[in-house]
Amino acid sequence: MQLIKAPYVKIYSIIKTQTLSADYSDEVLPMSEEYRKAFLCSAAPSLDVELTPPDLIGNTEILTYEHRENLCRHLPARAEGYAWTLVFSTSQHGFSLNSMYRKMYKLESPVLLVIEDTDNNVFGALTSCALQVSEHFYGTGESLLFRFSPEFQVYNWTGENLYFIKGNNESLSIGAGDGKFGLWLDGDLYLGRTEMCKTYGNDPLTPSVDFVVKTLECWAFVSS
Repeated sequence: MQLIKAPYVKIYSIIKTQTLSADYSDEVLPMSEEYRKAFLCSAAPSLDVELTPPDLIGNTEILTYEHRENLCRHLPARAEGYAWTLVFSTSQHGFSLNSMYRKMYKLESPVLLVIEDTDNNVFGALTSCALQVSEHFYGTGESLLFRFSPEFQVYNWTGENLYFIKGNNESLSIGAGDGKFGLWLDGDLYLGRTEMCKTYGNDPLTPSVDFVVKTLECWAFVSS
């Protein structure tokens, strides 16, 4: 019998409910191996190029220069060369998923979601588009997960499924499969969970499956 400790009872209850009702019944056409390989090759970043992190528009409480230097090597081509613009921060806008959705209304840009938890782990996701409420999964294979502890690691799309992003007023999920989510956040942007998922073939992004958010920031790539 698995014992769930507070404050994670709430997480477990919500995720279990979502898992049972998750929209995995959406028909996803199988992807040919040729297409999958072609996409992954075209999406892979060129690590031989010297890249200097662009300027930040807005203040960060999480990202160091080294963080940015590592991350900018994995941005999609359409995000390269743009300043990183802060569109949402729990420090400035509060711990509310709905507030985050509102800040991204009509935003047309990939989004870098960066989290620091109460154990000072830094991790997150790059999504191919702005985050929004949706009944179905959305996004593209440009999306990825990453972590900085114990060392910097990026988890790109595996091609196994198309469960990139799904959000409602109560939670946000990035990556899924077999009832598990690569990154899951509750509606208060307070409690989270990270597990291995088929979308990204990732390891958990934190040493513990469940985590508590200390600070969360979302950055977009738009011209100033």
